[in-house]
Amino acid sequence: MKNIAILGAGESGLGAAMLAKKAGYAIFVSDAGKIQDARKEKLQDMGIPFEEGVHTQKRILSADYIIKSPGIPESSEIVKMASKEGIPVIDELEFAAMFSNGKVVAITGTNGKTTTTLLTYHLMKNAGLDVGLAGNVGQSWAAQLTEGDHDWWVIECSSFQIDGLLSFRPTIAMITNITPDHLDRYGYKIENYINSKMSLFKNMTSKGQAIYYAEDPLTLQGLKGRKIRATQYKISLKSASDRGGFENGEMLVVHAGDKTVEIQKEALPLPGTHNVLNSLFAATAAVLAGVSQEQLIEGFKSFKNAPHRLELIREVSGVKFVNDSKGTNVEATFYALGSFDGPLIWIAGGVDKGNDYSVLTPLVREKVKTLICLGKDNEKLKKAFGANVPELKETQDIAEAVKWGLEVGKPGDVVLLSPACASFDLFKNYEDRGNQFRAAVENLKSHINA
Repeated sequence: MKNIAILGAGESGLGAAMLAKKAGYAIFVSDAGKIQDARKEKLQDMGIPFEEGVHTQKRILSADYIIKSPGIPESSEIVKMASKEGIPVIDELEFAAMFSNGKVVAITGTNGKTTTTLLTYHLMKNAGLDVGLAGNVGQSWAAQLTEGDHDWWVIECSSFQIDGLLSFRPTIAMITNITPDHLDRYGYKIENYINSKMSLFKNMTSKGQAIYYAEDPLTLQGLKGRKIRATQYKISLKSASDRGGFENGEMLVVHAGDKTVEIQKEALPLPGTHNVLNSLFAATAAVLAGVSQEQLIEGFKSFKNAPHRLELIREVSGVKFVNDSKGTNVEATFYALGSFDGPLIWIAGGVDKGNDYSVLTPLVREKVKTLICLGKDNEKLKKAFGANVPELKETQDIAEAVKWGLEVGKPGDVVLLSPACASFDLFKNYEDRGNQFRAAVENLKSHINA
């Protein structure tokens, strides 16, 4: 019987523990923080020993191998000690892959990966394929495998998860884009972050398909000099390709395998150029998996995006309120601002990540009539955009920001929450920020109707 230590009792750690227990391994779960009560109860119900608030080195380092949470960096003391002892340290996805016979569509990227993952899954499921959804979205892959396998799995992979992969081999893998993010995890070297993302392709064979954005500079930098054994498919907004997807005027065209499909852009459920890219990625993967043109079109019609990603909350007196709280970096907000033609009331701010806002200046100058700074420290935003917007307000109250949005908005305007910053100064996380925005808009609507 193999002895496994699991570091971290979050979603992935609990899932790995459940699967390892079912497979008959001896398990010990260790979390340096506090374990949620519901997860402790689950571990107790399954008879899995655990500890919280500490890592007991002697017990952990006696394991045959270690499954760690993606949030624990390789630089942590316990992981360095395990490596020194020669104990393999892997990710939950690597472990789960040992127990699945399904084909995998693996998706990573700095921006767009969640929407692309959800859309790919929806297109395949809507077409009748036996497919599951896992990874960095929803329930862990390992936990789901305790209930059963699928013919296909669509898995969102963060760079942190990819770092813990050893032999994981997707059938289809895609990198939507690479822009600087999480550099504190990668020694503040962009090349380390690029290498992490590109590692998704490393174990693929000639039987696999690797999909990437042909106009993304850092992706191209990562491909340079790197041997990719999988068949390569390019996604482009500028040029046609015999293999991959591209925009052709009002049409999306996908050449994948021996199929060519065409989809009217007006059939896409999501606004913005970046969602054209997301749709091209998802459609290419779906066609490679066997989805037909007719099934794609039906799938696009019925797709609903995840909350907090360019989510239209509702329209009040002709003013649309859009929740893009997931826009926590400059690149995501760049896409959001570019998704709308009409005048914008832009709500932004939070914990600055060392942002360079200059890339947003042309869009802000062209589209934003009012900037509402929502944060404890708005000086950097004010300095960056104060001279580029007709009106600037600031608050620490999201309900007040929403109220101001309606006051200054006119029919046809959009009030866009796309912060370009982390949320931790005023909110628990980006979901909390988005939920409070939604509640404020709902209350505003109720108040106006009253």
